[in-house]
Amino acid sequence: MFDSPLSASAYEVLGVTPETAEEELRRAYRLRLRQTHPDTGGDAAVFIRVQRAWELVGTAEGRAAYDRSHGIGTETEWGGWRAPAAPTDTRPRPKTYGVPGAWRRARYVELLTEWAGEAVEDPYAPSLVRSAPRELKRLLADALAEEGTAHAVSGLGMGFTLWHGIDVGADVHLDHIVLGPSGLYGVTSADFGGVVGFRGGEITGPSLGHRAPVTTLLGQIRHVARTAKVRFTGAIVVLPDDDLAMAITPLGRIRDLPVVVVRRSALPGLLRKGVPGARVIGGNELFDIRTRLRAGIRFA
Repeated sequence: MFDSPLSASAYEVLGVTPETAEEELRRAYRLRLRQTHPDTGGDAAVFIRVQRAWELVGTAEGRAAYDRSHGIGTETEWGGWRAPAAPTDTRPRPKTYGVPGAWRRARYVELLTEWAGEAVEDPYAPSLVRSAPRELKRLLADALAEEGTAHAVSGLGMGFTLWHGIDVGADVHLDHIVLGPSGLYGVTSADFGGVVGFRGGEITGPSLGHRAPVTTLLGQIRHVARTAKVRFTGAIVVLPDDDLAMAITPLGRIRDLPVVVVRRSALPGLLRKGVPGARVIGGNELFDIRTRLRAGIRFA
């Protein structure tokens, strides 16, 4: 819940700093409980976050572990925003093309250097990330989201083919394409730093601003479909587990494609079973689509 560059830390949720003394931390927790309790007009989602924050830092042992794992007080033990290590699992995996998150990570480092005014020794140092402008944090958060989704689908098996970081022109990129027996899906990974809602077939929330992720994804899918001469069977938006009330939220058919929003942990099961309303692909058609995509896709 607190591992995203966009998310408030446990201390920020409680309205204190990492240097706050134990007794003051306890008073802040009680105050935040009263302020956010739904019975007194508070927001239920925020109330839950306050409780979760206290679970993480409410004891000396928990607080020390939280600080270590989030690079608070020391920069040497933090590794949460760095690129993931190569997988060691040797089981058969899907055929995969492209590097998830690569374009956004490169852009993040480039813009961070411009913002800092000099070369940055460690662009993922927690203190630096916390102080960076929100748009830079958003780039890093979305890169992490791409990498998280790629990791989640990496165990689907040999029946699937994955493409990551597809160039659709004008510095726009479709995060993932997944082809398997259950269908051909365009997939976008996002992290908006909090719980989202839905209205009129689109994702809503205070942190989205003018972003319209479903509309954007459908436009990217249409571009690839036209370029590679393939027909997609569904569109999927993947969000962090804590940002969705339900594991899978169908948004219905939009522009003749079934669209769902899914928790990252539920994505592999959804892809194996298939998006509700999506057309199943098999036999020679599967081979033909794979060939067309391999010929028609460019990477960031």
